[in-house]
Amino acid sequence: MSSVRPVSTLPVTPSVRVGWAGKTERLKSSTTLKSQLSNSQLSMDEDEHFSTGGEDGEDMIETSNGKGLVTNNEGSSDMEPCVGMEFESEEAAKVFYDAYATRMGFIMRVDAFRRSMRDGKVVWRRLVCNKEGFRKLRPKRSENRKPRAITREGCKAMIVVKKEKTGKWIVTRFVNEHNHPLVVTPANGRRSVLLSQTPDEKDVKIRELTAELQRERKRSAAFQEQLDMVLRDMEDHSHHLSRNIDDIVQSVREIESKRLALSHS
Repeated sequence: MSSVRPVSTLPVTPSVRVGWAGKTERLKSSTTLKSQLSNSQLSMDEDEHFSTGGEDGEDMIETSNGKGLVTNNEGSSDMEPCVGMEFESEEAAKVFYDAYATRMGFIMRVDAFRRSMRDGKVVWRRLVCNKEGFRKLRPKRSENRKPRAITREGCKAMIVVKKEKTGKWIVTRFVNEHNHPLVVTPANGRRSVLLSQTPDEKDVKIRELTAELQRERKRSAAFQEQLDMVLRDMEDHSHHLSRNIDDIVQSVREIESKRLALSHS
């Protein structure tokens, strides 16, 4: 009877690729890989699933909220932003920085953006701390009105992402210094954080809608100008046709007059 050699059940060392903008690190040593895996914990919700073998060989995490794919860099629970970090979409960058803000103890606010002159899509976005800038001074409406707490303190912390020709979003600027104390919010206090974002989000929405209204007004004015030009051209063409018809009628009358004169002679 021939002896059967047992098949080794030792795990095969995989090749892990960490996707950065223009930087690739491969971990091939099983000892190094095991030590890194033992020192890191990957926490995933029940409604998330892990998918390997994404585009360009990158490991990907697909979120259940349907807002797109994020790389391991974006989904890491302890990753800090840096210039050159790459995201699959603008929304993925927002999700990452919002999670980073919660972990560090501040609140993210969606700030300025720029649109493409070609198709009007957002190609540049700045995400800031909710204490960025200063409150605008407004005239007092009523002395009985309860004063609002000052929430803006001129904080400079921010992250700027820009859309590349490849469709990826790249971090072009990152400032992590805050000029105020950071308060780490417990995971179960996330709802209160979201509620506290509401006033700033309303301000952002108002600014976006105001800018959109201005663009639509300019577009409407351009369309009105084009319509006026078309109407003027139609009016000129109508006058030209009227003159041609008058000339034809006059010519027919002259021909009829000559024919009658010849018939009587």
